[in-house]
Amino acid sequence: MNKLIGAASIILNHEEKILLVRHSYGRCNWDLPGGKSEDKESAEETAKREVHEEIGLNVMIERLAGVYYDPEYDMHHFVFIAKHEENAKPTPSSPEILECGYFSIDDLPKPMKNFTYNRIIQSLTSTEAVFQTIGPIQWLE
Repeated sequence: MNKLIGAASIILNHEEKILLVRHSYGRCNWDLPGGKSEDKESAEETAKREVHEEIGLNVMIERLAGVYYDPEYDMHHFVFIAKHEENAKPTPSSPEILECGYFSIDDLPKPMKNFTYNRIIQSLTSTEAVFQTIGPIQWLE
């Protein structure tokens, strides 16, 4: 059996605000644009495809920010720092996404999983890729 892989992107605008998406399912939580890999797709390809599918942007991957292992699902989550064309505007492009927007790191929207929050903070405060096993999910409401 193959391990599951997911990938997400940290995208900042010129004001250093982070781009987040709000899901249309579950708790309608805010998250990084991203999702699960498809067959024969690298984590980097997944991150690029998911951003395009969810919010219509083409991104360039700058670097790997972290890899997070989730023992509950036997899944690795990759997080990349990415950039898009300067004048490109994100627009919800999937039924999975209700809205998207840029937010100050000091004023992130809720509800949000602690896993999402931790990936954001670690990605923006470390210059080296992080590898971490994640614990139980908690909700920031």
